[in-house]
Formats: sequence, C-alpha cells, structure tokens
Amino acid sequence: MATAQQPETKNQQPRTVAELVEDIQALTTEIQELYCSDEIPWIMGVSWGKDSSVTLQLVWNAIATLPPEKRTKTIHVITTDTLVENPVVSAWVRKSMQQLKSAAKVQGMPIEPHLLQPVVQDTFWVNLIGKGYPAPRNQFRWCTQRLKINPANHFIREMVRANGETILVLGTRKAESSKRAATMQKHQIGRVRDRLSPNASLPNSLIYTPIEDWRNDEVWIYLNQWQNPWGGNNKDLFAMYRGATADNECPLVVDTSTPSCGDSRFGCWICTIVNKDKSMEAMIQNDEEKEWMQPLLDIRNELDIKEDHDKRDFRRIWGEVQLFERNVDNEISVEPIPGPYTKYWREHWLRRVLEAQTQIRNTAPENMRDITLITPEEMSEIRRIWLEEKHEFDDSLPRIYQEVTGEEFQDPRPGAGYSLLGSDEWAVLEEICEGDAMHLELMAKLLDTERQYRKMARRVGIYDALEKCFETSSRSQEEAIKNAHLKRDLKTAVAQADVEKVKQLTLGDVVATDEVTDNLTASPQDKSSTTESATKPKTWGNIKFQNRDT
Repeated sequence: MATAQQPETKNQQPRTVAELVEDIQALTTEIQELYCSDEIPWIMGVSWGKDSSVTLQLVWNAIATLPPEKRTKTIHVITTDTLVENPVVSAWVRKSMQQLKSAAKVQGMPIEPHLLQPVVQDTFWVNLIGKGYPAPRNQFRWCTQRLKINPANHFIREMVRANGETILVLGTRKAESSKRAATMQKHQIGRVRDRLSPNASLPNSLIYTPIEDWRNDEVWIYLNQWQNPWGGNNKDLFAMYRGATADNECPLVVDTSTPSCGDSRFGCWICTIVNKDKSMEAMIQNDEEKEWMQPLLDIRNELDIKEDHDKRDFRRIWGEVQLFERNVDNEISVEPIPGPYTKYWREHWLRRVLEAQTQIRNTAPENMRDITLITPEEMSEIRRIWLEEKHEFDDSLPRIYQEVTGEEFQDPRPGAGYSLLGSDEWAVLEEICEGDAMHLELMAKLLDTERQYRKMARRVGIYDALEKCFETSSRSQEEAIKNAHLKRDLKTAVAQADVEKVKQLTLGDVVATDEVTDNLTASPQDKSSTTESATKPKTWGNIKFQNRDT
C-alpha cells in the first residue's frame, strides 16, 4: 500500500542523538503552541505503522504535559480499515485502537479514536465479485479511491462542515521516496508556517507534518527509546517490520498523489498492484505460527494473472463492445477491451473466499479464528447486484454459501429472498437455449426486467429497459465485435471525409437485380448509356447518392 523503499535523501545529513533530542524538544513546543493557538479541531491520520505511531506518540507526549485546563480541543485519531487488510496488521490495529481509547480515558487526554470503513457499495469484494471488476492494476486502480480515500475524506468533510476548518496531522516524511519528497516540496509553496501546508484536495483543511525531515533510523530510535504512552509495545511493532521484507507502511490516504500500494506489510492482503506480496510471503516463511495465512496468499496469486481475458466478458460493464489498438511485436491488432468477470468466475471467486475463510477459522490460532474475509452485508449487496442489475435470477449466492460453509445464508436485507423466478426457471431456460450463452442472457434479462416492473402502478421506462436488453445482449460475440469494428471504421471514414467509404459502410455493396429489365424496356439511346453503366455494378450506395439529373 506504500511505494517500495527508496534510498534516503542524498542531501539529508545524519543527525546525532543529541540533535534528535533537541529537535524533539522543539517539536514538543511547536505542537503545544499550535494546539493552543485556536479552536480548530485536529484530525490525526494513523495507520499504526512506524511513522504514524511516532507522530501520534509525539503529539500525545506534547499534549500530556499541558495543564488539564488547556486540553480542551479534541484530537480525532482516524484509521481506515479497508476490510481486506493483512489479518496480522488488522488485529494489531484494533488492539492499538482499544488501548488508545482506554488510556485516553484514564489519563484525561482529549483523544478520540475512530475506525473508518468504506460503505458496503465500495468494498473490494462487492466490486470484484458483485460487479465483476477485474483485479486492480496500475492502469485501473479502482480500489484506492473507494477503500481508502473516500472514508477518510468523508470524515474530514464532516468535521469541516461542523467546525469550518480542520488541521490534518500526518506522519509523512520526505525520506520515504523521491515522489513523496517532491509532493511535499510542491505543497510548501503556500505554507502558513513551518510544517503546516494547505490541502489541495480538501478545502478549509491544513496538513501538519511534524516528522517530515526525519530519517528511518531516527524513527526507530524514538520508538525504541521513548516509552509508548498509551500502553502499546513498540518492540512488537519492530518485530512485525523485521518479520517482513519491506520497510514502508501505508499512510492515511486523502488524495491520489499519496502512494497507496507497494511492498508493505501494511497493505491489503489481496493487493495485485505489486508483482508479489513479499511481506506476506516473508511472514509465512519466517514464522510457523503464520502459516495459516497461506490460503490468502493463494487467492491473491490466483487473482494476479496478467492475461485474464478468458475470465472476462468481451463487453464493458455497461454492455458495449469497445476496441483498442494492441501492438505486439510491432504487429498492430484491433481487439475488444475485456470487461468484467463472467458469471462463472464471479461465483468462483466467491467460493474461493468462503473456502479460505472456513479453513482459517478451523486452523488459525485462537485469537484469529473469528476472522471475517467477507461480511454478510457484502454478500447481501453482491446478491442484490447479481439479482437486480445482472438479472441472474438463479440466485446462486445462498447455494454457494451453504455448499462451502454447511450453513444457511441469513440475508440481513429484508425481503431479499422473495422472487417469482428462481433456479428451477433458470434451469429450464438453460435447456431451451441449448448452450447459447447470449440467447440465455437475453432471455434472462427480458424475463427479469418484466418481473421488476410487474408491480409498478405506472410502468414508465419499461420499453427503454427492454430495448437496452436487446442492445447489449441480442448479438452473438462474433456479431457484436463485427458491429463494433463497423462503427469504428465508419467513425474513421467520417473523420477523414471519405464519402465512398461511408457509402460502402452504411449501405453495403448490394448489386441491384433490375438491370436486365431496364435493358429490355429502354430506348436505343438509353440502351447505349445503360450498356456503359452496366460495366460498373450497381449498388444501393450509388443508387441512393446518384446525381439527380441522371
């Protein structure tokens, strides 16, 4: 979830421990002055990795030395749970949040933790299994905005609405990567004061970065030498880092300029942005007690296939064929852009996740056996998408759930199980269509569209809905692709003002059959002109566009 580790900034000179201590004292004073200078609420973005833990510890220690009467402004500590976090880190985060909440109450600290989550419509499995979105890639990174940016930004915007403005405290550092350093340098132009920059993506919100100039070794020195004030164990955090290969953490992501994925253990266990999940592999190899995570790694690796076109629809998610030019070994071919996963593969991924969840609950250590890889609310939304948007009225989700878990699926959505059409009708339809996938899809869409409109008092829009069914599903794959090529060629011909090509594509070279009749009935003068034109086949195109005088 963070970029791969980069070398430390070349022009950044190592500081002695005495200089680090002096800087910490200066930062403590700076934090206290900024906190007491106004009533603007603070929001701390914490991932519970090394950088954000240092920042939170610095702020805690600075505020703790203030008199109780000055600790009047609440500091909101937010952490985003994507619901597909590495289970080990997820457990660490939840434990740390609980410790923070308890210690703040006991010590009278104005700190309030919040565990944020994406709305169910934006979760990873609802989009991948429900809608059929392919595994995220750099060219189609649909996960970052939905899972990380939206929950954090929603919280920040709500605070801005309630208070007018906020200060967002982050543990970002220039030494993390050259890209991060460049981004921070760019934002320094409009700074209000040292380490306090405007937020380009969130109006009325400033970003405070107290450890922006710290090096990696200074971060670890502070964590290992200064006691954790809320009762956490920084040595356990160090052990987690040591147990994996990379040394970056996932920061709180509030905009697309912040790197969100990479070779970090503080990432999603299902992340396919990186080539390999080196951190999870290292955890499994380095610690026998973490071998139970192998099913997760297997699913992640199975999803991480570059050439997955055979698993995906030939149309985009809205049902239209789109073409793109592909250059392979200097040979250009025009091919359809693959769309969402097909019904078979969406059901396959659901089965794989449920199998992994069942296996882990039986084999993992006691403290991890309550793991939930996919929530009932997510499965309910997936079921709704399959039934209502994809018109798959065979309702396969409850059947798959029972086959894998041995339990009946309890849908939390009221009335979710009621339907006029079901698996029996689907089986009959499959038999009638005799293996023709597009015919089956069209018939299913038409029947289910009629079902969805049957109880409406005014069935406004039903004809448009039925017409859309024919637009997306009435052609075979070969015919749909051929039609897309025709549209593309026609658009090119129009752009090039090629009239003859437009005639050919729109009307077709269909030879007229009335030439003989014309020759028999025409006058001698007309016969001569007819003979001359007979050498050129008469098509509907030149009949339509022939000169009016002739």
